[in-house]
Amino acid sequence: MTPPTSHERFMRRALDAAKRAWGDTHPNPMVGAVIVENDTVVAEGFHARAGQPHAEPAAIRALGRRPAPGATLYVTLEPCCTHGRTPPCTEAIKAAGFSRVVIGATDPNPAHAGHGFGILRAAGIEVIAGVLADECEDLNLIFNRVITAGGPFVALKTAATLDGRTATRTGESQWITGLDARAETMRLRKLFPAIAIGSGTALADNPRLTARLPDGESCPVRLVLDRRGRLADRTDLHVFSDAYRDRTVVVTGKDRATRFDAAGIATWSVDAETDADFFAALKACCRDEGLAGVLVEPGATLAGAWLDARAADYLYHFAAPSLLADPAARPLADGPARPTLAAAIRLRDIRRSFHGDDTLTRGAIVYPA
Repeated sequence: MTPPTSHERFMRRALDAAKRAWGDTHPNPMVGAVIVENDTVVAEGFHARAGQPHAEPAAIRALGRRPAPGATLYVTLEPCCTHGRTPPCTEAIKAAGFSRVVIGATDPNPAHAGHGFGILRAAGIEVIAGVLADECEDLNLIFNRVITAGGPFVALKTAATLDGRTATRTGESQWITGLDARAETMRLRKLFPAIAIGSGTALADNPRLTARLPDGESCPVRLVLDRRGRLADRTDLHVFSDAYRDRTVVVTGKDRATRFDAAGIATWSVDAETDADFFAALKACCRDEGLAGVLVEPGATLAGAWLDARAADYLYHFAAPSLLADPAARPLADGPARPTLAAAIRLRDIRRSFHGDDTLTRGAIVYPA
């Protein structure tokens, strides 16, 4: 019997394999698989893109032969058991002749959850489920949200001093966090299929909004939220003029769109009286375009608007070990007063990590009743 510690070791190897497709599998989840014979990894695979082989067949193909008797397959997500763009992985596993399958997370789709386990067990295969389940589930925050509650999954990314200030009173904000935290932000940009900023951030920072990683640069769909059309004459901004300008969309009011259209800038025009209506319309546009997740990098006004409208699902917050100790410095979020602790917005399923000297706290946003 393989000891539990070995199960975790091999599952971490499968997680590493899954992350090789970081941000590339939407709308599918990232999944990794490894084949173990005699306590040794002999093959691994991962799901690279939607429509391409799933992790289990990829690992079997990488092995290039039948698994040895007693071989174990480790996979980060419950194998699929229905026909889609690819055949069911449960059939590939049975055909390969594995005697044991060790699984991380259960498929979050209520129509599928647990059925893959049952099919494998009915075929006489030993199934061990729930190994590093939390880590395997956490790998696919976007997919899990969309499959269970619909999308898009909207996450706010913020950075502030220990006293919650995002800039000095004069607007100086570069850089509150260090190089490691900024590198992690690039990984988040790679993870999400879309990124959003407000017009104020576009004017103040002129960001590129690309994911610049050691293996190259990529660009999510860049959504610039500009209800009032403030940017129609600013075609010099990076998002409107760089090599990825065709991946920029301005989300604006119906009466403002023509000015952007005349400048050759793509728009989504929405008719919304309130912030809540605007964000609902934005989400509907994302669903129509197949964008499963949006990372919002807001200024204080936009962050407060998302939170006040209860429209954001998740928060990534970087805290730098510094203090401005200035009540006039810019806050993390503007919004209505919350006079009691019971009225506070909180996080659940919290995870923390260190990136250089900075701390990343992240979790699902819970709004007060």
